[in-house]
Amino acid sequence: MCHEIYIQRCLELAQNGLGSTYPNPMVGSVIVHRGKIIGEGWHQKAGEPHAEVNAINSVKNKSLLTKSTIYVSLEPCSHFGKTPPCSDLIIQHKIPTVIVGTVDPNDKVAGKGIEKLQKAGIKVKVGVLEKECRELNKRFFTFHTKKRPYIILKWAESVDGFLSPLNKKEQKPFWVTNVYSRQLVHKWRTEEQAILVGTKTVLDDNPQLNARDWFGKNPIRIILDRCGKISEDYVVKKGNQKTIILTEQEILTKDENCIYENLIFGEQLPEKMSNLLYQYQIQSVIIEGGLQTLQSFIDNNLWDEARIFKGNIIVHQGTKAPILKGEIVVKQKSINDELIIIKSHD
Repeated sequence: MCHEIYIQRCLELAQNGLGSTYPNPMVGSVIVHRGKIIGEGWHQKAGEPHAEVNAINSVKNKSLLTKSTIYVSLEPCSHFGKTPPCSDLIIQHKIPTVIVGTVDPNDKVAGKGIEKLQKAGIKVKVGVLEKECRELNKRFFTFHTKKRPYIILKWAESVDGFLSPLNKKEQKPFWVTNVYSRQLVHKWRTEEQAILVGTKTVLDDNPQLNARDWFGKNPIRIILDRCGKISEDYVVKKGNQKTIILTEQEILTKDENCIYENLIFGEQLPEKMSNLLYQYQIQSVIIEGGLQTLQSFIDNNLWDEARIFKGNIIVHQGTKAPILKGEIVVKQKSINDELIIIKSHD
């Protein structure tokens, strides 16, 4: 059977929605008639038509639908949200066969779409390229199954394993990597919902934490400021980029783009932060440091992926980079830098 080929095409289409479908998953759909693709589509943005709708709408001769197979990387929805249920549309057009990559983990769907299709007499096959379909929506699956965002640790270290030199007054911020690696980081920022840093990173580098070197949406800034050390002069408290400040201080001044949340800091802080981001419906977060913040998530075994750049410089002494254990899934060159991506064993 060619099911895998068509589901693979669904995955390719779905990938186009990376960074723009939150809080919805990325989904692709293909419609096949007698071995030929006659329609395809993907979910482009939350609130807009789902993949199946776009695929069906792209078919010029709708009479062919009654003799076609529709492929979809994630189970068709069965509930009314901002758009009608896709399972109802498939039934309405009398498409006889549906091939599904994987079941939707969202409690609102979770098998109900498949059940509705089967009750309508439609033949349904589930589990084609299931691993790949789950990997595509790793953020969505983590959010719904673990009740927390997908957590990406990111840092850059020197050849000899330092985040920064002992003294970096001469250069703020201190760059370990080249301009191409930094541009890639900005691309990543458009793909995730939030970016998190600690107080020291803000005080030392006064970062913007946006995606100025890439086209796309800026992430929500999550800032740790336990004692209220970050003044209004810092960039993270300016502009229209949504920012959430986590603090133990009672803050009286607020605006629509800068939200203060009170948390008791301590050993369970990473878990508390994860719970809070879940409440904000944030499905993914990049943690860019510094050392104390990164290490706290590592020590609590609360991370899914680490993206580490090794820059082509030697520091000799300074702040040592974190150490973690996991499975290396990517090792590639970025000009004279090396990118290593590690997945958590959990």
